[in-house]
Amino acid sequence: MKVCFPVEKDEGIESAVYGHFGSAPTFVVIDTDQENVGAISNANQIHEHGACNPIMALGGRQFDAIVVGGIGAGALTKLNSEGIKVYRAVEQTVKENLDLLKDSLLPELTMNHTCGGHAGGCGHH
Repeated sequence: MKVCFPVEKDEGIESAVYGHFGSAPTFVVIDTDQENVGAISNANQIHEHGACNPIMALGGRQFDAIVVGGIGAGALTKLNSEGIKVYRAVEQTVKENLDLLKDSLLPELTMNHTCGGHAGGCGHH
């Protein structure tokens, strides 16, 4: 399984999950089958609110799942339309959330869980 985590700073599996998908500076990427850990820079970090292009942000790479602190409706819809499931991070680090994901213990996000803006109310950590 290929999993992506938005982070502020690449510290591998010890990275802290960032509060919002679209504005994360970096993504830690993990291939659980190959046991590889890497990182990619957010190619779409600077964008108008609501205009996130998540596929561009991920450098065109395809993932099975993304684990986020928060995400907007547009980005969630675009990721889901590509067959990518999005889950809410419930712990601080990539490693902690990856372990929970492997055990099917992370909540999958729906439109009811998305951010309506950055004034609060979207459940960021």
